[in-house]
Amino acid sequence: MAGNTFGRIFRVTTFGESHGTALGCVVDGCPAGIPFDLDFIQSEMDRRRPGSNSLGTKRNEADEVKVLSGIFEGVTTGMPIAMVVENRDQHSKDYSAIKDLFRPSHADYTYQMKYGVRDYRGGGRSSGRETSARVAAGALAKLFLKSKGIEISAGAVEIAGIRAENIDWNDRNNELCCPDRIAYESMRKRIEEARLEEDSVGGIVECHIDNVPVGLGDPCFEKLSSVLASAVLSIGACKGFEIGEGFDSARMRGSLFNDQMRMDGDRPAFLTNHSGGILGGISNGEQIVIRAAFKPTPSISRIQNTITKDMEETTCLVKGRHDPCIVPRAVVVVEAMCAIAIADEYLLSEAR
Repeated sequence: MAGNTFGRIFRVTTFGESHGTALGCVVDGCPAGIPFDLDFIQSEMDRRRPGSNSLGTKRNEADEVKVLSGIFEGVTTGMPIAMVVENRDQHSKDYSAIKDLFRPSHADYTYQMKYGVRDYRGGGRSSGRETSARVAAGALAKLFLKSKGIEISAGAVEIAGIRAENIDWNDRNNELCCPDRIAYESMRKRIEEARLEEDSVGGIVECHIDNVPVGLGDPCFEKLSSVLASAVLSIGACKGFEIGEGFDSARMRGSLFNDQMRMDGDRPAFLTNHSGGILGGISNGEQIVIRAAFKPTPSISRIQNTITKDMEETTCLVKGRHDPCIVPRAVVVVEAMCAIAIADEYLLSEAR
């Protein structure tokens, strides 16, 4: 398999390159009769699009979604839904000087070794721009999940080592989608410093999935935790993933970590949620909490050591328009991949 499709029932295939004609997705398996809200899908695209905030790339794409199939009289038909966005502001000439070089920490070297050919214009298929198609598909998944009462929201909880401490999840209306107003100002300053120093920074996105019913996911190799991990780690710049307390759970005692239970009327309830809403790979009805770590943007305006396609040592200077921190635009991508994964698991559960 070529690795461009995710899901078993709610199946998403993405296509297109950073500097090609267009990017898009085909979603197969979306149930019929789901109200289709193009304005909502476009609003999700606007959260990710280049040029959407003053801290990011100066590439300015409208990312206007065009729906080609699968919708009739405002609802899904059960047929494949195809959506595309055109590339209109690509500067391919910015990459001509490095077409024979391998940019540090990019996929240039591995793509060349695996395929024997690569699209050097902005990274081609390995570019973060590929995620625009994921966001379109994820917005459709959100519309499906909304009909089931399931909601997904994410925010930047750490950037450049600065953590959100005074968190208000209902107050993320800023350029970083950070739920801490005080930390937001410090994060913003750190990103600006990195830009001026021709460098970049990374960070962590936290995502909450609410109202998930008990029973999604399967034992062993199809755990809901592993499906979510696969979905989120497939995002190009993502280098780490955790659920609930995550790596901090390794530093806790069982007496503190264990989510004790009680009865709330006639319903079971948990006193804590250190497990992040998943037990034994199966959703337990609590809020699912995941976090994803994103590396610093590898395209920085500094001279770096590298090699050529002929295996000769040289240096390179990456030109172009790049984000000093991709975390703000990655927030909606994390939401999208979680939505696709949960939609697929929900339909699998119904099928069983």
